[in-house]
Amino acid sequence: MSPALNFTHDPARLSWIETANLPGADFPLQNLPFGLFTAKGTKAPRAGVAIGDEIFDLHAAARGGLLPISVAPACEQEILNPLLALGAPAWSELRARLSELLGADLQSARLRAQSAGCLVPMSSAQLHRPVHVGNYTDFYASSFHAANVGALFRPDQPLLPNYKWIPVGYHGRASSLVVSGTPVRRPRGQRKKADADQPVFDACEQLDYELELAAYVGPGNELGRPVSLAEAENHLFGVSLLNDWSARDIQSWEYQPLGPFLSKNFASTVSPWIVSLEALAPFRVPAFSRPQGDPSPLPYLAGAENERAGGLDVFLEVLLSTPRMRTSAAEPFRLSRGRFSSMYWTLAQLLTHHTSNGCNLLPGDVLGSGTVSGPDKMSRGSLLEITRRGAEPLRLPNGEERRFLEDGDEIILRGHAENPRARHIGLGECRGMVLPAGP
Repeated sequence: MSPALNFTHDPARLSWIETANLPGADFPLQNLPFGLFTAKGTKAPRAGVAIGDEIFDLHAAARGGLLPISVAPACEQEILNPLLALGAPAWSELRARLSELLGADLQSARLRAQSAGCLVPMSSAQLHRPVHVGNYTDFYASSFHAANVGALFRPDQPLLPNYKWIPVGYHGRASSLVVSGTPVRRPRGQRKKADADQPVFDACEQLDYELELAAYVGPGNELGRPVSLAEAENHLFGVSLLNDWSARDIQSWEYQPLGPFLSKNFASTVSPWIVSLEALAPFRVPAFSRPQGDPSPLPYLAGAENERAGGLDVFLEVLLSTPRMRTSAAEPFRLSRGRFSSMYWTLAQLLTHHTSNGCNLLPGDVLGSGTVSGPDKMSRGSLLEITRRGAEPLRLPNGEERRFLEDGDEIILRGHAENPRARHIGLGECRGMVLPAGP
């Protein structure tokens, strides 16, 4: 069941931290996303919450007695996994307390002074990957993306017969998930051109990005105990941005018969802040409306609540900054803009299907949504789709062309949610710059 609205979502409430009240601010009082940071003078990472251009130090707040005793020990840890393991009631209690402490309507001068002492300027902090990720599974939940890619390789049958029945996914590599700002080195691997007799081992020539959301697992499930669709969101803490870097030429040679391998596991980038599902409650929308003639989900993937509010109306965009653009101080160029509400499968369905065979998920596991693409060209979430595998090069405003990414290119993902009844909240940024292949 999706989280209910409460006073923490009230768009009229402001914070005593003025930068949180600026129009279009990513991190207003209604957001309160969680992350890990290291401040000057400290060695170990600490849990924190973004508010305006500040970080509220949860470790310091817990030590100072500002947080509920039910969550304080978890907030003193060097990773967020213990907090994720506590479950939705504890998360909601913590969110309510933080909203009280950081709200402009806080009456106690003593509490405000204590809270102010827990603030760290975001500009002076180093942000880290927010959780220890034990397992990473990437899905393929956009029918538009699947059809666009399928049409390039199978024009007569873009979608395989199983697609509309089953949330397709593969197990990725957790060790190569990196935080925003970490450079990504161009991978080497086997690739074979269509007119070649044999493959070569060389640097990837078709490096691509994929615009995705990462969903973070909260409480896990025991081995052998599936999670029902009705309970699935109780096992999901929140989301961040995810760039699933892809070596398309390596992928096209290796993926048969077992799917992606080295073409995907060299790097995936996540943004540093996890926006809780509770923060996104005002932006719930019905699950994607399946076209007439599509099959209904099988009973274990079907439910009235999921149909009513299983979708998330989050706006996502991709920008490109090339070396030449940075030299001339040109703004990054927007490659695409899409909406997460266009996904064929909901996050709850992804988690339910993942556990349907008894697979046990762990706190901090990441479920990648798969590339977020929509019905029009401007909403395609990868260069593979935008340039039709390089056949239709993308022309940039400064005259440069791109079929795929070149060394020195930086990809920037951004996301936000907004509607007239709620405060704008953001997911921040997810950045990665391409370095040349190693020796």
